[in-house]
Amino acid sequence: MAATSVVVLDRGNNTTCTVNLFGATLVSWRVNNQEQLFVSKQAVFDGKRAIRGGIPFVFPQFGQWAFGPQHGFARVARWHVEKLPERLASGDVEAIFSLMDDDFTRSMWHFQFRLTYRLILREKELHFNIGVYNPSKELTFSCQLLLHTYFKVPDVRRCQITGMHGCMFIDKTREGAVYQETREVVTINEWTDRIYQNTMQEHIITNVVSGRKMRIQKYNFPDTVIWNPWAEFAKEIGDFGDDEFPNMVCVEAGRVAAPIVLLPGTAFEASQILQVLLCRPCADIARPAPPTPRTPTPHTTTHKVQPIVTRIVIAISICLLCILLLSTNCRNLT
Repeated sequence: MAATSVVVLDRGNNTTCTVNLFGATLVSWRVNNQEQLFVSKQAVFDGKRAIRGGIPFVFPQFGQWAFGPQHGFARVARWHVEKLPERLASGDVEAIFSLMDDDFTRSMWHFQFRLTYRLILREKELHFNIGVYNPSKELTFSCQLLLHTYFKVPDVRRCQITGMHGCMFIDKTREGAVYQETREVVTINEWTDRIYQNTMQEHIITNVVSGRKMRIQKYNFPDTVIWNPWAEFAKEIGDFGDDEFPNMVCVEAGRVAAPIVLLPGTAFEASQILQVLLCRPCADIARPAPPTPRTPTPHTTTHKVQPIVTRIVIAISICLLCILLLSTNCRNLT
């Protein structure tokens, strides 16, 4: 695609975020020049097919759709730039993107809508604020919404994901059977495709880039999808490398189990924050050492004991003087 189809947020210190306007897909997020997102080497950038990796925007349908492409049309539509990247007073960088109904969307989904997508790039964080608005005066519509985030990892088998304990989930690898998650942390050692419902507002993924942790905080996104195609299904995906599955994990915040229902003139808002956390050794190195407790110097100690020594010397001197006087008096008497 043309260079004008890409918008880059640059905070400095090799911390950047790149958005492809085709689908408003985040195709890169670098923190101190370390890539946090996975994009397949087989990904296609022809402006026709959804980009395999990064953070695709899923709307108005999650999964298979009878009226249009899988995961809806938002990830294969060209978005508009509402606000070019702008540096804020804090040093962070903000950009805003939007998508409205047009002939392309109405050919699949005959509703008016407006999406706004606000991104803020911080030092070690990426903030997402999403708005869905129904401008119609008559029609109500329902929709699903999800951020299909592909995280880059050195080995998915070493990752642990928190925030799902006790939650019910739909297991799409077992014909949609419903189970309850009994594990404290979710691990991935096989083909995984699950929709966890009513998950916690925070997830921690361990052993991401450089052995660090990734924190996901979400608002108004009650569901979390976990996906990895594993070896057998990676081979069936044309734009995904056969050997790439160990190096990615999808942890996707969204609202998919129960659709969003928007009455005429109403809006829905949701947000997500991704934060790179320092691992323990890194945190210990980065954190200044606590001040060493001050021990009294010999000089200080001398000042503290000097009055006592002085009094002892004076007392001894007085005693010696008394002895001397008594001795003199005794000689005079004899």
